Amino acid sequence: MRRVLVVTAVAAERDAVCAAAGSGAPATLPGGQELLRAAGLPVALDVLAAGVGPAAAAAGTATALTAAALAGQPYDLVVSAGIGGGFAPAHGTSGAPLGSVVVADAIVAADLGAETPDGFTPVTELGFGTVAHRPDPALVQAVAAATGARAGTVVTVSTVTGSAARAAELAERHPGVLAEAMEGFGVAEAAAAHGVAVLEIRAVSNAVGPRDRAAWRIGDALAALTGAFRTLPGALTAAAGPAPEPPPRSTSLAPGGPPRP
Repeated sequence: MRRVLVVTAVAAERDAVCAAAGSGAPATLPGGQELLRAAGLPVALDVLAAGVGPAAAAAGTATALTAAALAGQPYDLVVSAGIGGGFAPAHGTSGAPLGSVVVADAIVAADLGAETPDGFTPVTELGFGTVAHRPDPALVQAVAAATGARAGTVVTVSTVTGSAARAAELAERHPGVLAEAMEGFGVAEAAAAHGVAVLEIRAVSNAVGPRDRAAWRIGDALAALTGAFRTLPGALTAAAGPAPEPPPRSTSLAPGGPPRP
């Protein structure tokens, strides 16, 4: 049976994923974090709420991957999952409206680099580092088709966007970007270090830009996340055959963003 680790930021997202299976038996990782093992699915699904932000996500993912490998039960796939912000239509894209689901075809660290007099410079242009991971395209397409999701870039930020100007800057720098969240790149870095394939799935709870909490639809987004994970195991099984190959260790991006498929 294919083994999948799902990493969320907070317990509400973890519980929304587990709701797709109806239950989750707890297990404790080294360091004390609790992992829930969802039953009743055609894949073995372990779900971890690792904390907010790329550093917590990377640390929690690496801990879970190491524990599984040491136990002789390594994971075949890691999924960064949760709710996030959706970008408005721009640069010829349809955007990601509230309640929609996005599957990342590129997981991009949007603010890893340096501010210069000429604007933002990604860390790769400074001569080192990584700014993007690209999940297996066939797997992305299979999951998007099964879940009814849009496929596109999901950017990882350490500071949530709170202005129209910042949203426009990100959209210009990453043509085709659909969603913003805070953990995907950290999860992808840990997965790549362990040679495990990665996906990112986000349900849109709010628009990227000025923070209008009254307009957020967190409950709807969590329900959409549950719905996506009800169909995910079947998509993984159909797309599978053998477990997906891990992606290359890293990908460099120019400021213009990832090339489109």
